Amino acid sequence: MLNIHNLSVSFQGEYLFEEITFRLNGGDRVGLVGKNGAGKSTMLRIISGEQPYDTGSIAIEKEISIGFLKQDIDFVEGRTVLQESYEAFKEIKELEGKLDEINSQLATRTDYESEGYNQLMIDINDVQHQYEVHGGYNYKGETERILQGLGFKREDFDKLTDTFSGGWRMRIELAKLLLQNHDILLLDEPTNHLDIESIIWLETFLKGYSGAVAIVSHDKMFLDNVTNRTIEISLGRIYDYPKPYTEYLVLRSELREQQLASQKNQQKQIEQTEKLIEKFRAKASKATMAQSLIKKLDKIDRIEVDEDDNSVMTLKFPVSVTPGKVVVEANDVEKSYGDKTVLQGIDLLVERNTKTAFVGQNGQGKSTLAKIIVGELAHQGNVKLGHNVQIGYFAQNQAEYLDGSKTVEETMIDAADERTRPLVRNILGSFLFRGEEVDKYVRVLSGGERNRLALAKLMLQPFNVLVMDEPTNHLDIKSKNVLKDSLKQFEGTLIVVSHDRDFLQGLTDRVYEFKDHRIREFLGDVDYYLEQREVSNLREIEKRDVIKKEAPAKSSKKSYEDQKKLKSLNNRLSKVESNINKLEREVKQLDAELATNYDETVAKPDFFDNYNGKKKKLDGYMEDWGKITEELDALN
Repeated sequence: MLNIHNLSVSFQGEYLFEEITFRLNGGDRVGLVGKNGAGKSTMLRIISGEQPYDTGSIAIEKEISIGFLKQDIDFVEGRTVLQESYEAFKEIKELEGKLDEINSQLATRTDYESEGYNQLMIDINDVQHQYEVHGGYNYKGETERILQGLGFKREDFDKLTDTFSGGWRMRIELAKLLLQNHDILLLDEPTNHLDIESIIWLETFLKGYSGAVAIVSHDKMFLDNVTNRTIEISLGRIYDYPKPYTEYLVLRSELREQQLASQKNQQKQIEQTEKLIEKFRAKASKATMAQSLIKKLDKIDRIEVDEDDNSVMTLKFPVSVTPGKVVVEANDVEKSYGDKTVLQGIDLLVERNTKTAFVGQNGQGKSTLAKIIVGELAHQGNVKLGHNVQIGYFAQNQAEYLDGSKTVEETMIDAADERTRPLVRNILGSFLFRGEEVDKYVRVLSGGERNRLALAKLMLQPFNVLVMDEPTNHLDIKSKNVLKDSLKQFEGTLIVVSHDRDFLQGLTDRVYEFKDHRIREFLGDVDYYLEQREVSNLREIEKRDVIKKEAPAKSSKKSYEDQKKLKSLNNRLSKVESNINKLEREVKQLDAELATNYDETVAKPDFFDNYNGKKKKLDGYMEDWGKITEELDALN
């Protein structure tokens, strides 16, 4: 479908990535991962054609269409949700216009026997056929299905898009993209504005998608459930493996350990060879041997170990003072926006040192209640903060309040007081803003870097109660893990609004579900909540039912061709195993010679060529063994 070859991109003289090569094929669901600022979103913009690159090439097959879900969306004002969603079907809308025009002419004309009228009848048949081929009779139902899957209700369909928040408008854009049946989908943080149930729906949709999908996401569970391939951008290089994210991490770790072990063994051999060279060089009778060893040493292909970018922010939330036992008490709280009621009859009691998660669909009042608790929103009913309560608040769009014209350091200094101003540099350093990076303007920071800066600002104030609204949006996976660990160790009280299942797992000791203007308490973490709601379990049951219905009946007898192939594979396997056993014995014997009498052994002519040749052959047989056993498993 799409081939990227030797692609390089640089900013201000430094390479973001250099000479990287990979290919996207149909059925690939790629998780594009890496630290904030590594170049993931840049890669999507380059593939979509929105951003130029320095060197290399991108080859795309003919008639391949690419859909790109960006973070910044512009909507035409005055359209309803359905009208905006129907914009996905430009060809169908054009055909509808032609049909209306032809039908209008047919209704007004009376020259039924004329050539012109006859041509209109031919035209309407042609257009109706095209309309049917393009799915004109199905697109409205498909649009409603996808909108409902993404969390919209039927009563939302005729509302103007202007009345929805940025998160809901992102869902409309995602719906349009999914409706267009592109060959390649590029999704930049698609789960940032989705609730848990909508994420599960999107997972199911993408797993059944026949084209190629490249997803930038920091939601580890989403990546594991959807992707079948991971490409990590790290320190200007890419690491590409046909595994979901968690399996990729294990595989890459194992490969790196193997590289380190091989490098260590090679280094030992090199050092011993260098000692021999020094020893033989002084003797005229051994000078030829020394030269031979030097040539062999020059020919050795030095083993390199993949570099790892392990820099992560260091984060600890200190508790200012110990508050009273009851931190927040709410009684009969209500909140409406005009005619729209968001919260009604809310009673809530938050005790000291508890960790609480607010979950539920967007628009159900999670962020609204968080803002009421911190005193940002007027409301009906009573909310009382406990004795000595000091609240630290991280808003969902906290990063948007940062001034793009200021530098990182200026942003922090302006927010600091006399007590914290001397600590600004140290705090920035712990959030990975070091050296010249503190002089960067906020406007050039990536989404994740802005979130890190907003978190750093939070450290400038004292608090013992932390209210966080979607704190993981845009944070890379390593930074999310650091934040989660820090919140686990936080000795104060935590209220967190989040749709990130992996982040919430094991973090909170209670969950409040927001639904139909009210809240319901679940005493456990997010897994317990999902179990009680049977969201995850129902999905698994449905999947098993589909498998039962669709699985074809298998014959208990193998065909003659299968039996013949089975016999051939078993014979090949037997020969390969025999060769492996023989070579393993020979390599083991050579290893023993090296261990007992290294100097004389390496002095033998062509020793290393023979030794490496046997190891290479052994690797080849091992690869053959793996392929044959896979074929046998498939046949059985």
